[in-house]
Amino acid sequence: MLLAFDVGNSNIVLGVFDEGKLLTNWRLETDTSKSADEYGMIINQLFIYEGLAVSDIEDVIISTVVPSMLFTLQHLSTKYFNRRAIVIEAGVKTGLIIKYDNPKQVGADRIVNAVAAYAKYGGPLIIIDFGTATTFCAVSEKAEYLGGTIAPGLKISSEALFEKTSKLPKVELEEPGHTICRNTIQSMQSGLVYGHMGMVEFVVNKMKKELKETVECSRDPIVVATGGLATLIDKGAACIDYVDKMLTLEGLEIIYEKNKKEKRKKCTNVK
Repeated sequence: MLLAFDVGNSNIVLGVFDEGKLLTNWRLETDTSKSADEYGMIINQLFIYEGLAVSDIEDVIISTVVPSMLFTLQHLSTKYFNRRAIVIEAGVKTGLIIKYDNPKQVGADRIVNAVAAYAKYGGPLIIIDFGTATTFCAVSEKAEYLGGTIAPGLKISSEALFEKTSKLPKVELEEPGHTICRNTIQSMQSGLVYGHMGMVEFVVNKMKKELKETVECSRDPIVVATGGLATLIDKGAACIDYVDKMLTLEGLEIIYEKNKKEKRKKCTNVK
């Protein structure tokens, strides 16, 4: 079995795969103050609840956009699973051609999403990840990662309104149902949610136009959305073709399959 970690700024999503099939997954808060032992005990309890054994895990793979979490999870992997984890970083086989000016600057999660989306849907693609930041990534028919756009996520925008204004409250991120709102909470929800939907439509339409102008496309780009708030935004963004919540975990499993033989040549077990 494979244990996969997708570490974002707000949450860690982890999943267990058996022969390519996702058996179960969990979402934990990203907490840089927690030690490897603390996370190890939490994961051990999750395993017990699902009827899994730590000894069932044959390999570990990690994608993180939080550098300080990498050492913690690597230590966890060696101590609790007796495995040296594969880390999504330069040198790992992905099957993509990275066209970014500096490939090292591309977030690991963006690459993993692109790998999974290309494997499942083909290209050209536009992938939207609704996380702490909302990211848009373009992939060509030839598996070229072309780049994209990074915008503040819904939660960041909501927190900024609360923290930087004197009278505006914290609000739940949900549709108010209308834009001519008669109270402050619904007015904020309207601006946050519908404003984000409008931003998504504009950026996707502009990316589609640029793709057609700069690369060969035999079909219109497929738009795939993932992340915790993808379902909410999909309700009002007609440009989204598919919502795929497990895209990042599935990408990690695909990358693992591409790299496991080389990894096992170097070192299977950590003594």
